[in-house]
Amino acid sequence: METIITARHCEIPEALRERAGTVAERVASVASRPMKTTVLFDVEGAESVAELRLHLAHGEVLVARGTGEDHRSALDRAEERLKRQASRVSGRFRTARHSPADIQP
Repeated sequence: METIITARHCEIPEALRERAGTVAERVASVASRPMKTTVLFDVEGAESVAELRLHLAHGEVLVARGTGEDHRSALDRAEERLKRQASRVSGRFRTARHSPADIQP
């Protein structure tokens, strides 16, 4: 899986880049068939923003945005939101493969 980390209007230390890569791997492990993850760090006024995008094999893109006092806390908030989305979507596709007629009593 490919992971792209981008910083806009700010500088990101190497330790935070490594953490973003780790977070991307954790989120991808929850999703079904992840293809690419994009992590975007930005600053809006006094708030730090982290946005995670998870591209899935069936063409769907999940997006979560987190804000906080620093980029680390913003990344953590975005991770939690994206994990919820990924688990919900993964469950939806997993159950959609089988029709009720396929299930044997």
